[in-house]
Amino acid sequence: MFLRAPVFQFILFLSYFWHHCSSEDFLFNGFKQATDQLSLAGYTKITKDGLLQLTDDTPSILGHAFFSSPIPMIKTNKNVSEVASFSTSFILDIITVGNAGGHGLTFAIVPSKELPGADVATFLGLLGPTNDGNISNHVFAVEFDHVMTILLNDINGNHVGVDLNSLKSNTSQEVAYYSTPTSKVAFQLESGQPIQAWIDYDGINKMLNITIAPFQIPKPSRPLISYHVDLAPIFKNEMYVGFTSSTGKLASSHYILAWSFSTQGLAQAINLSRLPKFPHPPSTITASRSKVIKIGILSSVATLAVIAILISVSIYLWQRAKLAETIEDWEREHPHRLRYKDLHRATKGFKETELLGSGGFGHVYKGVLPKSKEIVAVKKISNNAKQGMREFIAEISSLGRMRHRNLVELRGWCKRNQDLLLVYEFMPNGSLDALLFNRNNKTRIILNWEQRLNILKGVASGLLYLHEDWEKHVVHRDIKSSNVLLGSDLNPKLGDFGLARLYEHDTNPHTTHIVGTLGYMAPELSYTGQATASSDVFSFGVLVLEVVCGRRPIENNASTDEVNLLEWVRDCEVQGHLVKVIDARIAKECDVREIEMVLKLGLVCCQSIAEVRPSVRQVIQYLNGTEQLPDDLKLVYLNPDSMSFASQKPFPWLYGSVDASRKSFPSYGTVSVGSLQGGR
Repeated sequence: MFLRAPVFQFILFLSYFWHHCSSEDFLFNGFKQATDQLSLAGYTKITKDGLLQLTDDTPSILGHAFFSSPIPMIKTNKNVSEVASFSTSFILDIITVGNAGGHGLTFAIVPSKELPGADVATFLGLLGPTNDGNISNHVFAVEFDHVMTILLNDINGNHVGVDLNSLKSNTSQEVAYYSTPTSKVAFQLESGQPIQAWIDYDGINKMLNITIAPFQIPKPSRPLISYHVDLAPIFKNEMYVGFTSSTGKLASSHYILAWSFSTQGLAQAINLSRLPKFPHPPSTITASRSKVIKIGILSSVATLAVIAILISVSIYLWQRAKLAETIEDWEREHPHRLRYKDLHRATKGFKETELLGSGGFGHVYKGVLPKSKEIVAVKKISNNAKQGMREFIAEISSLGRMRHRNLVELRGWCKRNQDLLLVYEFMPNGSLDALLFNRNNKTRIILNWEQRLNILKGVASGLLYLHEDWEKHVVHRDIKSSNVLLGSDLNPKLGDFGLARLYEHDTNPHTTHIVGTLGYMAPELSYTGQATASSDVFSFGVLVLEVVCGRRPIENNASTDEVNLLEWVRDCEVQGHLVKVIDARIAKECDVREIEMVLKLGLVCCQSIAEVRPSVRQVIQYLNGTEQLPDDLKLVYLNPDSMSFASQKPFPWLYGSVDASRKSFPSYGTVSVGSLQGGR
């Protein structure tokens, strides 16, 4: 017997509603009716035409739009938890008025709809300088970025990238699509025309495919990016899916026209015939209005000339006021002071196109000093402290007297209101981090073993100058590959020396603030908060392992036992497989005995007990071969359950002694050093 028509239609309606509005499978052909299903934040809105507008062309804003309900991303099948496969497709449109805009948008999968620390400009409204790179972020994103940021290792100003917990993309490609399996067609994100993107992740085979094309082009058979990645360390049981976007000094309007998502197979196809009306850049003066204006100009030449003169004078006076600076008497007492207007001119008004990158202390711009024509790097730091600036300047002036071939030279400084500008020599080959890990670096430099060893020797030499040879004792506190800069001859120079300590002049001396980068920080910092020369040695040891292994200290995409570089190298040494960790790019060319010595030296520097680490002077002796690492000493493990000590496998390079009665030993991974016998 057949169902009555109304009942049958109602059942069909329920089936359609469930199929299209399930939290794991949804489709929006426009967003007019999606207000209750999306969570919007920042400057994001749904326009009257049904467009999801993430940001408009206002400078330095951000916007978020997430599906309101969380999506299960870890699924259990026969008591085995696995990452869910997912598929999404959406149509984006970027509208720029003028020659250039910024910055871009991301499709993001995040643990919370609130994104603490999210910042504008280069961070695309997703992360910020305080949390970029933290493994605790649990953030997966695909970025559509139309501004090149050197500090984030961007390949160009028109690319698609895969981001895991950081805006430094794990892999990226210039925007293009494959018209045939072997023929690629490039196009621009800022074309002003709708673009369709497809993102498909196979949770079983751990394969991510990203495809992008102008919206009228059918989905190409070959993805632009195919990337093998295990998202298990990134995803929590439930995650939110959606979009983020931001603008900087340059601005564009970022739109989403339609969106489909599924964890039940391929996302439903977007109906291109049902898309909302495309956004268009605001038109310029119409033809008729142009005629009126021309007539008005011809009839009012004298008046307009006077107005133009007044405007020019006003602009001139405004520019003078804008660049004016009040110099206090005490500032004249300190050398190396530069004029603000010279630095403003050198960086083209701190124009975003001159931005080399951003870090925890501010933005860095490339500049050309107007008189000497010298190329420099200008770091602009915003210091909101109302006190301590005089002490700050005194320390900066003091650092300006440092001269060492392995330290980036501080050429000068400038204070304007609460902003501090530091001027450094320009390093043409960028950072060691970029050369080690950026396969698309412009210079195409692949560091061989001899170059890497010379870089380590140079860094150690600069660190020795800071610790022992200069008139004051300076602790660097943030030694890492991105703070090692390379000159035209690949001579290494440490940057940002002393800056971490100086930046805290206005803090309460009875409080501690841990400064450093995850993966490089000595374990004792977590309970003392006090950086020392020994904690610098620990960070240098991690840098040694990073340079030899060609791997970051924390590698989220690695297998579980290889995520932490230090622990992995330690484990390989215990198993007698130290050669396994050597970077494949140098493994064939290097002296295995020499490289194993350097690896062991790195482990010496990374001992968990600060007192048994060598000084930098000893490190240099080992690197130069004037001293040999001891080969008859043992490592003693601490049993954390019984607080007793049990001798285990000998570690012949570990030395020193610590009082065995001590009960509060720092732990680092699975290894914690307790009482050590022997000595130098």
